[in-house]
Amino acid sequence: MHKTCPVCGLYYEIEVGFFWGAMYISYGFSVGVVFLVGILLYYLANDPPVWVYVVTVSAIVLLTTTFLFRYARILMLYFFAGVQYDSKYNKL
Repeated sequence: MHKTCPVCGLYYEIEVGFFWGAMYISYGFSVGVVFLVGILLYYLANDPPVWVYVVTVSAIVLLTTTFLFRYARILMLYFFAGVQYDSKYNKL
């Protein structure tokens, strides 16, 4: 992760360990994914064996971990650092 935003120059590390809280938000996202995938498997696959749950949920959580942590950091910045979206810095 960059120390500052390459576009607007925002310093990301608001305080030491600021993004440790993002790990807890990411954990909450992962728990939500586990429940969602478990419920979908139960109803769509007619309650498969336990190993199907374990393999499917583990694979999906491992594949989405980087995305979940990235969005958890974004939420930390929006909720606790007072960062707001400004369209003039949009590169698209």
